[in-house]
Amino acid sequence: MRVLFTFIGGVGHFEPMVPLASAVAAAGHTVAVAAGPARREAVEGAGFTALAVGEAGPEPVERLPLAVPDRERDDRELREGFVRRGAAERVPLYLDLFDRWRPDVVVCEELDFGSVLAAEKLGVPWANFQVIASGSFVRPAVIGEPLAELRAAHGLPPDPGLVLRHRHVLFSPFPPSFRDPAFPLPGTAFPIRPPAGPPVPSATPTVYFTLGTVFNTESGDLFARVLAGLAQLPVDVVATVGRHVDPAEFGPQRPGVRIARFLPQADVLPRCDLVVSHGGSGSVTGALAHGLPTVVLPMGADQPQNAEQCVRLGVGRSLDPVAAGPDDVRDAVAAVLADPGYRRAARRVRAEVLDLPEPAQGVPVLERLAERGRPPSGAGARTAADRS
Repeated sequence: MRVLFTFIGGVGHFEPMVPLASAVAAAGHTVAVAAGPARREAVEGAGFTALAVGEAGPEPVERLPLAVPDRERDDRELREGFVRRGAAERVPLYLDLFDRWRPDVVVCEELDFGSVLAAEKLGVPWANFQVIASGSFVRPAVIGEPLAELRAAHGLPPDPGLVLRHRHVLFSPFPPSFRDPAFPLPGTAFPIRPPAGPPVPSATPTVYFTLGTVFNTESGDLFARVLAGLAQLPVDVVATVGRHVDPAEFGPQRPGVRIARFLPQADVLPRCDLVVSHGGSGSVTGALAHGLPTVVLPMGADQPQNAEQCVRLGVGRSLDPVAAGPDDVRDAVAAVLADPGYRRAARRVRAEVLDLPEPAQGVPVLERLAERGRPPSGAGARTAADRS
């Protein structure tokens, strides 16, 4: 079986797919990952063949001031950036790639709408892979109109309820309780367990601080404010600032504070007691999969919705990233560490995560999709001999 994974976002949109892709490869199937040229290093670093989609452009490294969170702006960027531009540009590229690489099944990252439409147009079985934890960011009200326009442009039938987006299966690497109750998982959902290593006790409480891999360069002075607040607490601090931020710019730190560009989250989280983050889906899920409470400073995209779910579940607190000063960060972290209710709530979510099927259990799901094959006729159709 030839399985092609695709994603259109940053590395944070790829990492949740890695456990399933690894399980597919371990089962003896051929796996490749299609993404923008700038993501080749991350894909190959994870051990997969990378297939470039589109032209390589300059990677933005400019440090930007922190913008006031604006959900209407985020919806507009989702609608225009990921659908009207991103999907429209990628549909023809995927049509060509699918016809050349000949996947038996395609696993499309949740925001890679162009991959879904290309697979549907060619009759290739596909599965969606959820990368937004709360489920309330990617909404029909936001993406429905531009997707309808794109479907019509490619001769695909209308899909008013966007039901075809999850027609086959939706892999979801998030605890079901974290999803916004107003946006329940579809019946085609197949939950899989995200990485959840066992905790490693430490003598001193340890706080992990991250602003992810995209919003770290759009954070203004937020790194400095949070680090100043954490420095006032009797805790060890591990902070990651990303490849485009120099740890030296924050000056000398007291003993027990470590600032690095990057550290594997799987190595850091088992040794922590609390996570301070921007509320990205990967950061929040990583914390909860390890039973860790959190303090969230949501800046944009899916982060405000994730922060709301953290508060609803009682696993942490949310702060205004623009208004919060060092003392606010100090007080929020101290309060969450001191109240055992937050840790108990986080551990309940961890128990839910541990009950989810392992990624290897998703392999037979893809095998069954591949067995359906392509239709006997139509653009890009293959014969039984082609699939053997």
